[in-house]
Amino acid sequence: MTKPTTARDAGERRYARFATGSVGFVERHGLWNAEQRAAADALEETLSGLEFVRVGFGDPHGLMRSKTLTVDAFRTALRNGIDVSPGPFVFDTGHAVGVDFFAPGGGIGIPELTGAGDFLIVPDPLTFKVLPYTEAATGWVIADEYLRDGSAHPLSSRAVLRRQCARAAERGLSYVVGLEVEWYVTRLADAREHGPAAASATAAAAVGGFGVQGEPPAVEPVNSGYQFNLDTFTDGLMHVITPLARALRELGLPLRTVEHESGPGQLEFTFSPMNGLDAADAMLLFRTVAKQVCARLGHHASFMALPRLERFDPSGWHLHQSLFDTAADRNAFVPQEGAALLSDEGLGYVAGLLEHAADIALFAIPTVNGYRRLDEQFSLSPDRVVWSAENRGALVRVLGGPGEESTHLENRIGEPCANPYLYLGSQLAAGLDGIERGLRPGGLAQDPHAPTEAALPRDLAEAVAAMEGSALARDLLGKPLHDCLAQLKRSEVSRFGAWLAGSDPAGPGETTVWEHREYFGAY
Repeated sequence: MTKPTTARDAGERRYARFATGSVGFVERHGLWNAEQRAAADALEETLSGLEFVRVGFGDPHGLMRSKTLTVDAFRTALRNGIDVSPGPFVFDTGHAVGVDFFAPGGGIGIPELTGAGDFLIVPDPLTFKVLPYTEAATGWVIADEYLRDGSAHPLSSRAVLRRQCARAAERGLSYVVGLEVEWYVTRLADAREHGPAAASATAAAAVGGFGVQGEPPAVEPVNSGYQFNLDTFTDGLMHVITPLARALRELGLPLRTVEHESGPGQLEFTFSPMNGLDAADAMLLFRTVAKQVCARLGHHASFMALPRLERFDPSGWHLHQSLFDTAADRNAFVPQEGAALLSDEGLGYVAGLLEHAADIALFAIPTVNGYRRLDEQFSLSPDRVVWSAENRGALVRVLGGPGEESTHLENRIGEPCANPYLYLGSQLAAGLDGIERGLRPGGLAQDPHAPTEAALPRDLAEAVAAMEGSALARDLLGKPLHDCLAQLKRSEVSRFGAWLAGSDPAGPGETTVWEHREYFGAY
């Protein structure tokens, strides 16, 4: 005899069909390709050994925003998505409201944003990792943002880069990226007595009259710095570097080199070349993991360009890039014959980067603080729109030579906390525009800081204005994200200006207290 069916049983079956049925959100809207479907099917064995899965996405500021799900909840979310608040789209870097979400369409033409309505994020199974350092067995996965009708969310940064990679693919080209990232590790001042969790809690609790800003972590330098690449300094940090490097390798990131830079505790990590979307995902994961591993070891990792700490040098994110001709199976930047430095495609790409340099500077340097790197006292940072061969002061530097298969470009403008999807997407868009229009750059710069050359934006306000006036930026982002980003950044600029007007600011070129509070902890 079968057990009688109750109303509760029927309700649970209906919910199960809704949550895990054969026609979920992903299948209904055709969101995955065959590779993603196969990856999702293969996850079950891994999930059986986990307790939690963190599902998140890169917000407009380039920060990973996530929810932690139980494994059972993740099984449902994997094929049906999960609701997420639009807070990351409407708060600026200091958590002040920059986009009026109570205005119709949020003021940027997205009806779903009105009243802070939820949207959906759908995990991309190709990005699934198992974190090797957490207290409970935990998965980590990047999700894509969608509206409820199954269309890509117009504020998705990852979708911006994916569109540009598809545009390159239509020309038979793939985007190849190498990451070179400078960042700081410092010691949490309270860690020895109370542990990193206590230090972070103390910092988060202190607001002290700065509106939405919290108190930055109290830290101390790990060494005196200013002995470039000194082996002793690197060795002195191996108790932090080793577990971090192991975690990155276990997560599948192609870590290549580690070195100690100039400033106290300033490190540079480089990664072997990856395709464009994988590189952006890797950057998001690297920064997230570095902060978490360092905190567990009583240290603080920061990708802020120039912290307000005595004798600290600015850090940059140098983006190495090229295009690969998939049909010819070769580097498209290497000339087929002769002694030219670059192929026609390579020259067009350089010309596009230079023509649009000011318009897309915001995507590479998205903070008030990042523009301090462009000050004339830092000669290894670019401040002019020029290119050169092997000159580290130029905006665009060519590495390699005639016939060298590793020939590629290095753009030296970026700060380490830039949104990787917008930084890479804007570089690719500008370069492809140069190729498609047959542009050619001027001559190689002899003096990369020559005052007669066109200048890059001097501050965040100039960069926002240049982006707002750029047709390429509008086409790259789409109107909603273009408007959203402009409003978020104008909010940041406005709050900084209001603070300057009511304070005794730092000396010329010095990082202010406002900047340190705004960026040092979050980034």
